[in-house]
Amino acid sequence: MPDLPPAKYHRDPVPAVVPPPQRLNGPRYAELRAKTNYSFLRGASHPDELVERAAALGYEALAIVDRNSLAGVVRAYAAARETKLKLLIGAEVTPLDAPPVVLLATDRAAYSRLASLLTLGKRRAEKGDCLLFFDDLAAHAEGLIACVPLWGRHSCLSELADKNVCPTLHDYRNAFGDRCYALAELHLGPDDRRRLARMRQVALEARVPLAAANDVHYHARDRQFLHDVLVAIREGRPVSELGTDRFPNGERYLKTPAQMAALFADCPDALRRTVEIADRCTFSLDELRYDYPVELSPPGIAPIEYLQRLTWEGAARRYPHGIPEKVRRTIEHELVLIEELHYEAYFLTVWDLVRFARERGILCQGRGSAANSAVCYCLEVTSVDPDRIDVLFERFVSRERNEAPDIDVDFEHERREEVIQYMYEKYGRDRAGMTAEVITYRPRSAVRDVGKALGLSLDRVDLLAKSLDHYGEGEGIAARFREAGVDPTSRLGKQMIVLVRQILGFPRHLSQHVGGMVITNSRLSELVPIENAAMANRTVIEWDKDDLDALGILKVDCLALGMLTAIRKCFELIEASGGRQPPGDSRDRRDRQFAGDADHQPADAGRSPLTLATVPAEDPATYEMIQRGDTLGVFQIESRAQMAMLPRLKPACFYDLVIEVAIVRPGPIQGDMVHPYLRRRAGQEPVEFPDERIREVLGKTLGVPIFQEQAMRLAVVAAGFTPGEADQLRRAMGAWRKRGVLDVFRQKLIDGMTGNGYPAEFAERVFQQISGFGEYGFPESHAASFALLVYVSAWLKRHHPAAFAAAILNSQPMGFYAPAQLVADARKHGVEVRPIDVNASEWDCTLEAEVGDQRSEVRESGPLSPGFAGER
Repeated sequence: MPDLPPAKYHRDPVPAVVPPPQRLNGPRYAELRAKTNYSFLRGASHPDELVERAAALGYEALAIVDRNSLAGVVRAYAAARETKLKLLIGAEVTPLDAPPVVLLATDRAAYSRLASLLTLGKRRAEKGDCLLFFDDLAAHAEGLIACVPLWGRHSCLSELADKNVCPTLHDYRNAFGDRCYALAELHLGPDDRRRLARMRQVALEARVPLAAANDVHYHARDRQFLHDVLVAIREGRPVSELGTDRFPNGERYLKTPAQMAALFADCPDALRRTVEIADRCTFSLDELRYDYPVELSPPGIAPIEYLQRLTWEGAARRYPHGIPEKVRRTIEHELVLIEELHYEAYFLTVWDLVRFARERGILCQGRGSAANSAVCYCLEVTSVDPDRIDVLFERFVSRERNEAPDIDVDFEHERREEVIQYMYEKYGRDRAGMTAEVITYRPRSAVRDVGKALGLSLDRVDLLAKSLDHYGEGEGIAARFREAGVDPTSRLGKQMIVLVRQILGFPRHLSQHVGGMVITNSRLSELVPIENAAMANRTVIEWDKDDLDALGILKVDCLALGMLTAIRKCFELIEASGGRQPPGDSRDRRDRQFAGDADHQPADAGRSPLTLATVPAEDPATYEMIQRGDTLGVFQIESRAQMAMLPRLKPACFYDLVIEVAIVRPGPIQGDMVHPYLRRRAGQEPVEFPDERIREVLGKTLGVPIFQEQAMRLAVVAAGFTPGEADQLRRAMGAWRKRGVLDVFRQKLIDGMTGNGYPAEFAERVFQQISGFGEYGFPESHAASFALLVYVSAWLKRHHPAAFAAAILNSQPMGFYAPAQLVADARKHGVEVRPIDVNASEWDCTLEAEVGDQRSEVRESGPLSPGFAGER
């Protein structure tokens, strides 16, 4: 392999090519067969690189046709919108009993058939494979254009070159009619003219028009070397041993229309037919319309009417003494916006999941963006009272953004699968699927795969990989290589560095999102292909959350949280031991509601079962324990960093816990927010505000922006951002692994603040603090949801240490600490932990030895327990 030119990390710059001014008089060309790196270890360019290059070259259109996949089309579509290039949507399908064929969608109906065809093949096969036959293609042929490659290893002429007519080409013509074309591809081989003549003859005898293509695998010629490496990774052999499995030259790049015209000078009609085919394809991803499930509202009642009814009924339960005027206005505002943007079915879908979980006794709680919604609070999706926090609904839903909201709901980690399977059963496999997660190359995985492809020994590859960070942009690779004994100036060292930088960010394979589910009213398989997951009883769509955002498609995150499992088990242990608490005395009902989810009334007049709703709020003993940092096993504040912060911050109320959860994060630390807040809280530094508008935004956090919502509000009130622009700022803050994404907002923010009369020094300081969120910061809504579980788990540890210890042990694996450490901490708090006993132990840890009204001793479980022979 020759020395490689230097490359920019993640994206090579698109060569500066000025579209020829004589385009209308020059050759017109549309590429009909281009693979992206979403053909997984086959294409060597990102979708946007291909689109940008084709636009720069003056192409009429570009067809993205990944192998048995539509995984890369959304990214290509986003780039095509910016460049105004016509994008053809299709896939290269590989039936088992016929040559490969490029299928292009001419309209929306044809696209649906293509997605359904791919779903059929993927559901028949194991994850990552597609099992199709020619009859399947014929059954889905209506509206699809079939472009049949005539040359190549598995093409029509690969085994039939000595015959005058290719029967398989006849079959394709019979199935697709006048929508069948033959593809001729030339790559500067030794006999191109003879090969083209042969292809023209075969197409003529089969009565199929011949079109030109280039079988594009990368946007620029120098990506040939990376493509060789990808082939080596796919085949599991070094590049030096690939032989004919690698392309003989680097001609499968996007050539200029003039170059393609020169290649097909003997057959100019083939070039013209590419534009003819492009003109026949009118479909665009703009035509995809997401349709929400509508069966959740009773017959005769519109979804918005049903949502309004549920919301106001929930509000009456949440506020039995009367709905506060602020909350009433918020609910009315949200309902109007939800109706205007047609999101009512989405909220009903999430409400239905929470309703199912509660009927099954599965503990759950909405968090993240959902906590910004008063409607979600009234629907009991979230437990964060909008009367107690300063919500910003535009972070959740806005007119300007006009995209699907995103609600996260945490379920018990041991029972989350029940909720997922409920969705599959309710909506069917054709209407529900898990969101994909694109697994991409990071520095370590890139070095491992590239190193093995270049023939490095496994021990050297392992040493190089361990010298790099898991994440990052690959800076300092040369220095790391030198430390590991590889000279970065040597030929091998240069090749490694360039190839590693190029492959960083490349998709390696599709996995499944941790809990994102897409649900549709019509067939999801007509919107996006669905495939089997590696996990049993799971099916996954081909698009990830960014693709769904780009197309405005609903996603509900059903996430798993171990602490919810532990809390539910702890409640059950306390209930079984007779340790229920009295329902409370003079505390206002809304004070107790804020400590949890008020979904159940007391079971009897004297005592109520413990739930998130009935845990007493603002307990002084609980906060005293938290201030001492005695929080081993407590949700979110059990790490060493959190334990060290607790005695300094001294949380004394619920909102202090909200700040505690958010402040010990890389974002606030990098933004220099922690120490100013602590000094102001301790009275060592004055709390000052430039004006009342800033006080309104930052008053709760002593003038320091700790939460993402505060940064958004500052941008609105101080810099003149619109709510939509503020949301773009929020997205930039959320891209914490991508450095520099916030810099594009710097000048606008500073100019806006100085234009509104704020000092330049203040504006710069605010931007520097906001920049800290680029290193991962929390939204207030997320922190508030987590703070609820912090308080409940701390209260259980303080007042029911034995039950809490047993529940944590019964919910492993979870948290920071090993079971032995949890046992030692329980003993430290006066809990006797009895050893495993074949006669006394059960599958789970239990409580023994009643002391007064409660049991304070834990019996350990073990493999010799009665439940060992069966399932847990």
